[in-house]
Amino acid sequence: MAGRGVLLNRTTRQVTLTDAGSVYYARAKRLLDDLADADSRVSDRGDEPSGPLRVSVPVSYGVRCLAPHVAAFLARYPKVGVDMQLTDERADLVVDRIDVAIRLGDAAPTADVIARPLGEFRRYVVAGPGYLHAHGTPSAPQDLTDHACLRFDFGVDQQVWTFAGERTATKTIATGRLKSNHIEVLHSAALDGAGIARLPDWLVDTDIRSGRLQQLFGQFEVTPDATRPVVTALYLPSQRGSKRVSAFVEFVSTLIGATP
Repeated sequence: MAGRGVLLNRTTRQVTLTDAGSVYYARAKRLLDDLADADSRVSDRGDEPSGPLRVSVPVSYGVRCLAPHVAAFLARYPKVGVDMQLTDERADLVVDRIDVAIRLGDAAPTADVIARPLGEFRRYVVAGPGYLHAHGTPSAPQDLTDHACLRFDFGVDQQVWTFAGERTATKTIATGRLKSNHIEVLHSAALDGAGIARLPDWLVDTDIRSGRLQQLFGQFEVTPDATRPVVTALYLPSQRGSKRVSAFVEFVSTLIGATP
């Protein structure tokens, strides 16, 4: 260990790492992980997808749309191991060692990242029957100013709701006492009659069909000002030839296409 300093603290009962030892261990582990990753990437160029696959998915979308189908993916590709990381933060593909990141919203490709659109979803304005019975049903987007709107706020308060018709678009300021950085909070509040929410179809389709939520202004396309309702897969250019990455991306694309 000459030149490395003292790496271990030894007592009669235990052996622990020193600060220098912790740094040395972390760097050595990273090198070994990189070597294993390089080996798996080479083997993945074979006849069928194989090796570890680390994916990043938004929490609600992952739980509701992908988790029910993970077993089917594993059964179809028995040589692939999946590490599905659910997070609403934007993962760094390099730092977080992510093979594929699923994003909701427009994501433009860059020199460093490939962005593949997998499909679109719709945003609905919905409310529970109890709320509408107590407060009335708005007949036009402008009427929302007189209602309790449940707003999404993930760094930027999405207070402006845009309703695009065949020829014109109407912008409405959504006001209300509840906002959250997580759509599950808004979804639960809408189901409990707390107000009117703008939520994605993959979250509320079942509730609309069952009558637990009622869709409002179905004749309009409903969007925030900043992002289009697109599901996008992001991966590094070095993954372009990876069979396991391609298999997962195609699998998610098929799921989106099969959604009624």
